[in-house]
Amino acid sequence: MSGPLSTLKVIEFSGLGPAPLAGQLLADLGAQVIAVDRKAGPADPTDINRRGKRSVVLNLKSEAGVEAAKRLIAASDVLIEGFRPGVMERLGLGPETCPDNLIYARMTGWGQTGPLSQIAGHDITYLALSGALHAMGEAGRPPVAPLNLVADYGGGTMFLIFGILAAVFERGVSGKGQVVDAAMIDGVPAMMGLIHGMLAQGRWTEKRGDNWLDGAAPFYRCYACADDKFVAVGALEPQFYAMLLQTLGLPETYRANQNDKATWDLRRAEFAEIFAAHPRDHWAAVFAGSDACVAPVLTFGEAAAHPHLAARQTYVAPGGVQQSATAPRFSRSACDPAYSPAAPGADSVEILTALGLSPEQIAAACG
Repeated sequence: MSGPLSTLKVIEFSGLGPAPLAGQLLADLGAQVIAVDRKAGPADPTDINRRGKRSVVLNLKSEAGVEAAKRLIAASDVLIEGFRPGVMERLGLGPETCPDNLIYARMTGWGQTGPLSQIAGHDITYLALSGALHAMGEAGRPPVAPLNLVADYGGGTMFLIFGILAAVFERGVSGKGQVVDAAMIDGVPAMMGLIHGMLAQGRWTEKRGDNWLDGAAPFYRCYACADDKFVAVGALEPQFYAMLLQTLGLPETYRANQNDKATWDLRRAEFAEIFAAHPRDHWAAVFAGSDACVAPVLTFGEAAAHPHLAARQTYVAPGGVQQSATAPRFSRSACDPAYSPAAPGADSVEILTALGLSPEQIAAACG
């Protein structure tokens, strides 16, 4: 493996949601990630979160499987698990059974403590209780779920990785590991500093579809085009708003009251009428190379072919499956290209043999 994390050894107990993505992103940057799976199966090129990982199948309901898992953990720097609190302890693999220098990274929705810690939830659940979901969508309509990007992957995966790397850094000073308690319900509010600040300043209201960044502002929203496709307008700064007005043929005097809410309804109507007069790609061409911050709203299929994304090779397609290339990029520590994930259990014998297990012990641990 190559990449800036090539010396980091990670054991990931396979599950769903943010934890597998964290393992994938660490593996993308070169970390040696071993996924502990429940059963073997065929390789699936569409299971993108498995890319870059090796896999071992262990029966964690057996003593032999748990002992093999403990050997794997002892040979690792980081353990990632995304089960409900207490599951790993019941398996005999809780933090108290692990080496003192291990970073034990726990990914949950609600956290390891609190009255909801044992309750099920999903991205939309955590967004709802954090206050973020209330702000998403149009006025007078129900809130809109932003896929599962904000709580699962923003408040979950990214804060899990952030915690892991912070703990790795701290271990370089103390020589000790620790538990990282990453909770989506904590991560979402941590990303809302700008909104919390504007609330405190009286510049943001609790009313959906009434604010600067929630679609109310005519210069920060999407508009329908003649072909029922859309453009996204994000001309927040005055100089960018001026370019937008100029390109649309609207009076320069509109600049003076850009942030006057009393004018927003009228401006939205004007902008909507103008954008509706031509197809999306017409506007993409008109605004190409402009700082007006206007972009065509592309489908997943269209995105990879966009000239900028194509030039940077932002999307790749190992095994014929479109997916992101490794991000971010490094000037010296180049990462290996993305490739199709291996089959669950494909590396069981190799991994366990390297730990010193005999063929009989391997059969007992995996069976």
